[in-house]
Amino acid sequence: MKRTALFVILAAGILALPLTAAKLQVVTTYPYIAKLTEHIGGAQVNVHALAGGQWDPHTIMAKPSFIAKLRRADLLIINGAQLEIGWLPPLLSQANNPKVNVGSQGMLDLSRAVKLIDVPDSVSRAHGDIHPDGNPHYYLNPDNMLPLAEAIAAKLERMDPAASQTFVENLAQFKLKWQAKLAEWEKRLAPLSGAWVIEYHKNYDYLLRRYGLQLLGTVELLPGIPPTSKHIQELENKIAGAKVRCILQDVYNPDEASRHLASKHDIPMIKLPHDVGAVREAEGLFSMFDEIVRRLSHE
Repeated sequence: MKRTALFVILAAGILALPLTAAKLQVVTTYPYIAKLTEHIGGAQVNVHALAGGQWDPHTIMAKPSFIAKLRRADLLIINGAQLEIGWLPPLLSQANNPKVNVGSQGMLDLSRAVKLIDVPDSVSRAHGDIHPDGNPHYYLNPDNMLPLAEAIAAKLERMDPAASQTFVENLAQFKLKWQAKLAEWEKRLAPLSGAWVIEYHKNYDYLLRRYGLQLLGTVELLPGIPPTSKHIQELENKIAGAKVRCILQDVYNPDEASRHLASKHDIPMIKLPHDVGAVREAEGLFSMFDEIVRRLSHE
């Protein structure tokens, strides 16, 4: 009798414990998406980024751990605009998780939340490794982070309606803080409007357009195609006719040609982060743009 009563008490105690909803398992292709998702999802999500911040985002070397993460994912958030086209499809095929396949409820393509630039009229290998949907580096315009945050919040609300109020509140807090930083970055970069710059790869076109900087040319011959001596000479001829403020170099492409141009023509070469973790100072979304602005403004 005593044993039966004890079981009844234990059972009642277990039933009285609060039920904790399982966290959404979110996989993102790149670190910046992971950080943005953490801002919006908060304690309701577990987030894992596949790529590292210092890696070339076009050519990610797949690891077995990527397949395991995709297999467990409830939601996959990608940059889109075919930036992942060279490495993600085989991983999805091997993960065999229908929840996160293209077109499923558990797949979010962020490129659909913004307007892309440089959409080609035609696609040919003669133009280099161009992206048919347009330039995929849209997230380097900090204004675009707001519609991306809204898209993530809307998706999380659909995936976990019980936590929708949390997502709404987190989104509102993020937008308030981000808008304050946008005003700060605008003020700090305003003196650069109209300045001529060169970039190695067309990573920063959205950033340049946003703040009124003018692109004189790229060190690459074509997207994904290393420079030739003829191309460098043509670029030097352009430099001779313009006052170039700086040469923008990412962290993953070779920088010998950029250094040559910088040294020969006495132009600063600036390495800019292209993602969270690309440089030591860019450990989060806010600090990534803080560092971009600091390096651009020579502060």
